[in-house]
Amino acid sequence: MPDGAVAVITDVHGNLPALEASLSAIEEIGVDAVYCGGDLVGYGPYPNEVCRLVEERGIPTIYGNYDYAIGRDLEDCGCAYRDQHDRELGQLSVDWTLEHTDRRSKDFMHGLPFDLRFELGGRRVRLVHGSPRKVNEYLFADKPARTFERIAAGADCDVLVFGHTHEPWVAEYAGVLFVNCGSVGKPKDGDPRAGFAMLRAEGDGVVAEIERVEYDAAAVASAVERSGLPAEFARKLVLAG
Repeated sequence: MPDGAVAVITDVHGNLPALEASLSAIEEIGVDAVYCGGDLVGYGPYPNEVCRLVEERGIPTIYGNYDYAIGRDLEDCGCAYRDQHDRELGQLSVDWTLEHTDRRSKDFMHGLPFDLRFELGGRRVRLVHGSPRKVNEYLFADKPARTFERIAAGADCDVLVFGHTHEPWVAEYAGVLFVNCGSVGKPKDGDPRAGFAMLRAEGDGVVAEIERVEYDAAAVASAVERSGLPAEFARKLVLAG
């Protein structure tokens, strides 16, 4: 390893095999620490198993918008939808997840913090789910530069790590390195492989790369269909759309 390395996983969304594959890959790479950016549950068939694995591994974790809602038995996950069809599908996911997530998992998510801070190679790293301003703010790569410059000015860090959009990207604005980790369990960038971010200290800074890991997405899609969740969620797993 260089002067230090950490992995950041996020947006697992009840996909246990994708999480297991990601953690195995991270172990093989070798890191100093693993962090989790939230959204452990929702859309996927294994909410309790995912929560248990993250809890038992002792992975420092923040809440995503889904974790915040399910951990408090709320019926609104704070998601944004393109149309009424997606809104109805999203509500089915919330209802199913509320019903199938046990008390231990809900209590675990209820106790998670909004953000985490750590240092890597002398640089201040801050992990949030959506943005430092809001847990469910979508920071897509094509937003105007001034949006990221404003966020950078108030982020109080050198490296800002986040997820929520399920579309990975890395760029620097106003001296802050922005790292969207993508999604472990529900990618939306056309690549069905699990994704996570690797941060490495190099020289006087931090470099970030997105890693992708193969897992049996078709088997998880079959589990989604058997679970009673909408079949469209199964199709999106293998198409990553």
